[in-house]
Amino acid sequence: MGKAEISWKGRTEAGTKREVYAQRIGDQWKFYVRERRYDRWEALDQPPLGDWLELLDGVRRRIGRRLLRPEEEQRVKNSIIERYPGTIF
Repeated sequence: MGKAEISWKGRTEAGTKREVYAQRIGDQWKFYVRERRYDRWEALDQPPLGDWLELLDGVRRRIGRRLLRPEEEQRVKNSIIERYPGTIF
């Protein structure tokens, strides 16, 4: 995984396991999801708020390790507020 990729594991609302990764392309983040290890990654056009918050957490951790620039945190926050108005951090 490159510097511009952040991944995590979680569960859907139905309780099935899933893997998610977000990839930064330019100034946008693209999300991909799969259920099993050998399944194909599928693009996730409308990621839920939980996935955006996981991405924000990953960005913050990478900023602390100096793998991402500090401005990236505000970009992710702006993307969250744009998609989910009224979100408080």
